[in-house]
Amino acid sequence: METPGSDIRVGGTRGGFGTFVAGAALAAVSAWFFADSVRVTSGIGRGYGGFISDRFGGSTGVVFLPLFIAVVWLFVNAKKPWPWALLAIGVAVLAIEILSQLRFWFDLKLSHFLIMLLGFASGLGMIIRSMREMPEDFLNS
Repeated sequence: METPGSDIRVGGTRGGFGTFVAGAALAAVSAWFFADSVRVTSGIGRGYGGFISDRFGGSTGVVFLPLFIAVVWLFVNAKKPWPWALLAIGVAVLAIEILSQLRFWFDLKLSHFLIMLLGFASGLGMIIRSMREMPEDFLNS
């Protein structure tokens, strides 16, 4: 007797679809709870600088300079490629500066962390296991 779903080939092997779905769900739920436990704040007002502002005089205003020049020259002549490149650099610099000022910390108990870590590891193990060929006696039981 063939079990439902045993004809679905996960990773090119017969069977394992239920194991794959269960593993993916366990890993996803564990990753969600882990990410939900991280608190994020910016370093503004606590003496922290950003990646770029620390290296160029400690002022965050300098990060807007490439963006400002690019916008001015795009209004002068948008057909030239260098203002577009400078605009991309300005946006990238601004994104790096914002991201470099973020601070992360975890707000959870060790027992919760271990449950999330072991749940994620178990889910990954189940996903990897589902990629292997299932024995016939396992599929027919």
